[in-house]
Amino acid sequence: HFSSNTLHNRFNMKFVLTSAMACAMIASSAAFTPSSPAFRVATNNAASTTIDTTIDTTTTTTRSLIKTSLSAQTAEEIEILYIRRPRPEYIPNHIPDPDYVRIFDTTLRDGEQSPGATLTSNEKLEIARMLAKLGVDIIEAGFPIASPDDFAAVKQIADIVGNEVFDDGYVPVITGLSRANENDILRAWDAVKGAKLPRVHTFIATSKIHMETKLKKTPDEVVEIAVRAVKYAKSLGCDDIEFSPEDAGRSDPVFLYRILSEVIKAGATTLNIPDTTGWNMPWEFGSLIEMLMANVEGADNVIFSTHCQNDLGLATANSLAGALNGARQLECTINGIGERAGNASLEEIVMALALKGDDQFKGGPGTGRLFTGVNPVHISPTSKMVTEYTGMLCQPHKAIVGANAFKHESGIHQDGMIKNKKTYEIMTPESIGLMRGDSESGAGIVLGKHSGRNAVGTRLKELGYVLEPDKLNAVFARFKEIAEKKKGGLEDEDLEALVTDQAGLTNELWRVTGLQVSTGMSGIPTATVKMAGPDGVERYVAATGTGPVDAVYKAIDQIVGVHVKLDDYSMTSVTEGIEALACTRVVVSPVAGGVNDNNPLISKERKFSGSGSDTDIVIASARAYTSAINKLLTWTMRRQSDSDQDSNSGRAGDAILVEGSAPTVVGSSA
Repeated sequence: HFSSNTLHNRFNMKFVLTSAMACAMIASSAAFTPSSPAFRVATNNAASTTIDTTIDTTTTTTRSLIKTSLSAQTAEEIEILYIRRPRPEYIPNHIPDPDYVRIFDTTLRDGEQSPGATLTSNEKLEIARMLAKLGVDIIEAGFPIASPDDFAAVKQIADIVGNEVFDDGYVPVITGLSRANENDILRAWDAVKGAKLPRVHTFIATSKIHMETKLKKTPDEVVEIAVRAVKYAKSLGCDDIEFSPEDAGRSDPVFLYRILSEVIKAGATTLNIPDTTGWNMPWEFGSLIEMLMANVEGADNVIFSTHCQNDLGLATANSLAGALNGARQLECTINGIGERAGNASLEEIVMALALKGDDQFKGGPGTGRLFTGVNPVHISPTSKMVTEYTGMLCQPHKAIVGANAFKHESGIHQDGMIKNKKTYEIMTPESIGLMRGDSESGAGIVLGKHSGRNAVGTRLKELGYVLEPDKLNAVFARFKEIAEKKKGGLEDEDLEALVTDQAGLTNELWRVTGLQVSTGMSGIPTATVKMAGPDGVERYVAATGTGPVDAVYKAIDQIVGVHVKLDDYSMTSVTEGIEALACTRVVVSPVAGGVNDNNPLISKERKFSGSGSDTDIVIASARAYTSAINKLLTWTMRRQSDSDQDSNSGRAGDAILVEGSAPTVVGSSA
């Protein structure tokens, strides 16, 4: 067991945790004790050095925190989640820990090549700073030769972000892309050389179709160009050179052995293997990495990297297959943006390694317990920044960062989430910086048409409404009606409106079962209303009015047989948007004259209020008016004596014609 102070002092690591974030995480965390597997270090690694053991322990601890269903984390455990993980010393062509995987982010270069994703220099700088906070090992800041603005942006990032050393000694490598010619390489070097850890990334195509139709070069000429480019970069004083054989996924492996062996001799330190067109299957690409590491001369003295496009939706899978077979640098972008269908997604790669790196990557170099130096709690804010600046929105179901990634609407899923979050979530949203807290029942529950009674009841309790079973059933039935019409689920305010809507229905005598209105500038507003009474018989009436609501109210008056005055009518939108729930409140009072005079128990001074909610404002108005009248009738019934008086006479039995009003139709249906 080690304390947070010990960790902080040992590595001089700096983190910031606000009280709001702490509360959010404590509210949605789970038991995590020093005796849990996250704090254990395998005994068979006893010969490891102190620093290696600590790295292993910290990595495993973070994995456990990511996986756990958070509900009772201590402050120390929250601190661990925010600590920047130790990483091996940066050496261009060697990683001291063979289990460490470098994360190469190319959001600012390949990601910006997405149509419509152009970024300004200042936006690039802000994203680069966020990437450094996230902890990526290499930031590909752009293509300096592309334009003066691109050069300036790369240089600015190298000069600023490339020199901002964190308290634990980490500073990102800054690289610029160049074609395999001297002008490009010199421009790239001039842009990045101000960084503490500069790198030049150069490339040339190696597939048959590219060499013959695009480059119009022979294989021998391509090898010569590649070697000359790497040597030139080295002559400028660059000791960190990455070489990419473009379209390696469709290139002849034997030719790759040759050209890669030659660029290693020329001074290349990282060999990046691109699946440029997203053509490979994971087993194909993994096998290619394995063959290259086994057949390229000098492979032990370089880092193998992957760069996978997503044309078949396999970019992340191919990248992980590369890691399984020995690649120790994975190139990716935030949100997976990039050319055509995009790149391997950084968040998917990082979280896959965080969750499965311990036991699913055996067989390659090292122990097979792969890990990265990325701090996942900064994934969500970084994703949102990239989305905002590029204008490239994530689809809602995008893994890790999509709007629905941690939301649940199915009733079965919601029931499981309420009981134990591990039933349907393999990681916590807090682990990627999405502080869910108590919202959505602390379990990402979206109350929609698929939601069950348990989910609705649980959320109502959290809102302070403890309802009896019959009242909950009534609210739930009404909830289902509204959820069928309202896309995106119901908000807390909607639920509260439904509770209010049902509050007056404990002694419901009349209810609206059908309603249709016709209105417009050239016609007379007409409403046909069907209502079920205390005897279960449905009655319907058509009436006209000054507007659709007035027509509805007159029809209700005729069916129910109570003459009332509308003292107040108000309507509010519960939430925003065209599908928002409308909440109507009315206040009515009985008036002298008409059928009311037949019942002396009806007070002419007392007022009755009612509320109704619906996505249709006319229906909401009808429900509110009916609720108020039901209260009037119920109050009257309570005042009646215990004699055998017919409580329904003149009110609740038949549709009574209100004096001075002539309905179009009066009828009943069993």
